[in-house]
Amino acid sequence: MIENPNEVVTKAIVRLVQVPGLDQPAALITLDNGLDYKKPNSFGPAGLKSLDEAITAATEANPAFIALTGKPYIFCVGADITGMPLINSREQAVALGELGHRVFARLKNSEIPTFAFVNGAALGGGLEVALHCHYRTVSTGAAALGLPEVAIGLIPGWGGSQILPNLIGAPGAAQIILQNPLTQKVLRPKQAKEMGVADALFEAADFLEDSLAWAAGVVKGDVTVERPEIDRDMWDAVLFFAKQQLDEKLHGAVPSANKALELLALAKEASFEDGTAAETEALADLIMGDEARASLYSFDLVQRRAKRPVGVPDKSLARKVTKVGIVGAGLMASQLALLFLRRLQVPVVLTDLDQTRVDKGVAYVTEQIDKLVAKRRMDEGTAAKLRGLISGSVDKSVFADADFVIEAVFENLELKKQIWAEFEKIVSPEAILATNTSSLSITDMAAGLEHPERVVGFHFFNPVAVLPLLEIIRGEQTDDATLATAFEVGKTLKKSSVLVKDAPAFVVNRLLTRVTSEIFQAVDAGTPLDVVNVAMDPLGLPMRPIALLQLVGPAVAYHVGETLHRAFPERYVESPNLKKIVDAGLPVMVDDEINPEVVKLLETGSAPLTADEVRQKALDGLAEEIRLMLDEGVVAEAQDIDLCMILGAGYPFHLGGVTPYLDRSGTAERVTGQRFLPDGVANVRR
Repeated sequence: MIENPNEVVTKAIVRLVQVPGLDQPAALITLDNGLDYKKPNSFGPAGLKSLDEAITAATEANPAFIALTGKPYIFCVGADITGMPLINSREQAVALGELGHRVFARLKNSEIPTFAFVNGAALGGGLEVALHCHYRTVSTGAAALGLPEVAIGLIPGWGGSQILPNLIGAPGAAQIILQNPLTQKVLRPKQAKEMGVADALFEAADFLEDSLAWAAGVVKGDVTVERPEIDRDMWDAVLFFAKQQLDEKLHGAVPSANKALELLALAKEASFEDGTAAETEALADLIMGDEARASLYSFDLVQRRAKRPVGVPDKSLARKVTKVGIVGAGLMASQLALLFLRRLQVPVVLTDLDQTRVDKGVAYVTEQIDKLVAKRRMDEGTAAKLRGLISGSVDKSVFADADFVIEAVFENLELKKQIWAEFEKIVSPEAILATNTSSLSITDMAAGLEHPERVVGFHFFNPVAVLPLLEIIRGEQTDDATLATAFEVGKTLKKSSVLVKDAPAFVVNRLLTRVTSEIFQAVDAGTPLDVVNVAMDPLGLPMRPIALLQLVGPAVAYHVGETLHRAFPERYVESPNLKKIVDAGLPVMVDDEINPEVVKLLETGSAPLTADEVRQKALDGLAEEIRLMLDEGVVAEAQDIDLCMILGAGYPFHLGGVTPYLDRSGTAERVTGQRFLPDGVANVRR
């Protein structure tokens, strides 16, 4: 078995606990890596060995029952994935799977009753070890429960795919193992109880005491645990429907999802031993596959690099923000107001051209607060406070004491310059002036101002509350204090911020527009819309190109394209057909289908491409553009490109964002003469 010298070992600590009503003590095993909740418990080889030894010690004590729990706030979040890159042979991957199965099975096969007291987050192997116990309680304070492996190119490899469907049925298991990971959802404690994952739900304050008392009741026979009979007649139909949904969404691009489906099907009839042996083989195949390696690279970007942005000035330079001004009161501005209000909890004021618009913007914010209260996602006390902090006015002087002013008006450079010229006379010389522009030059916007050094790009992605990326753009004269303040504000907003050079359309929009440009060049050449729309399917992107165009809006896409055409006319070609769509004002999609009225508008060329040819042109365009962006210093490294595409464009983990895929497919070397990532960074094959 491979050892991980960097493993933070989660130790399994055994203590005997006397429980009222029982003659024998209970053996309580606590998982604890000795660190706080910010460094969760996980299972590496040494951690599994410690658990194995603890189960032996607990069993030898002949207790009334054995219970497994975690340190404060954390039960266990699964396998220690820091050791995954060290696995360089299939045999090592098989050994890892077999080790976990052997240790966990001791809880399932124990003649002494076993309980899992899930006191905190339980993900992946953490939930799987709980599933092996005979009974489970869960705390109302447990932050998240789930089996997220499919999202990182793996499968529940320590029994989850076999135990869960036989515990709660195929529909619930398919939701937890497939649907939730692919939609970035987890189970909450109440839902886990309702679905049958947990047998009892207890309040966090007295969770351990209540769990011990409940377990004693089960052992004595005073408490009966009833579990519904599994409907096996619907098993195959449920998985057939799940496969249809996967094919429609992922188009076969995610091997882990297909493997998970196969294992769920196997669980219907197979013995537990045969099912878990199949899990081990599937896990080994996936661990050694490109998609899993790229997924682990993506996971590392999101968990580590996103929290430590590169090139940021020291945070000691950041200025305190006590009031926020937002120029504009439209939908984007109102979304920003709500975000700043919830996270910073300082006065936020909206301004616009007339009182009707201002009132509408403020009303949107208060309505959203009311909805959060109704959904019990915000208490009434906090809501009352926030309602008192939001205001609006047509009088620009209300911004006089604002420390941070952000504009979210129409993408027009002259308009934005005019706005800053007006507000610079009102706000203090130290106030930060941030623009939510999606493509315009920060440097040009600040030109002519008395203090251009305090202008910074602050580019959010729509919907603001959902997408975590924030591109922070440094203009040529933006100073360190402004930049440090911007990053501290971004952190408080709970966004993942990436430092970007002031270059046309920055990162995400520049790359997405390059793909759109290549696709519409194919349309102009005569390729039908339905062909270009499926061209990217083998990549498993979150949206097809025409659906994405509908979401962004053809007019917005065309406007960004114009900006990039002016900057790089040889690469970003203006499409007459896209212009026709914009001028017609028709939706490109109707009822999830391409609008036939839009198809009638198009001029048909005489050199149509196949879907494969369209996809390769788009990938070639991405490779060329990324290399140019790195050469220009738009971001520090290729990893920042990938982080932006994952968090801002929803590019999937199994691609590693984009550069690992371009490397392993050979596109990067063929187009640019070199790979984007050094050998070993994403562990993808040449």
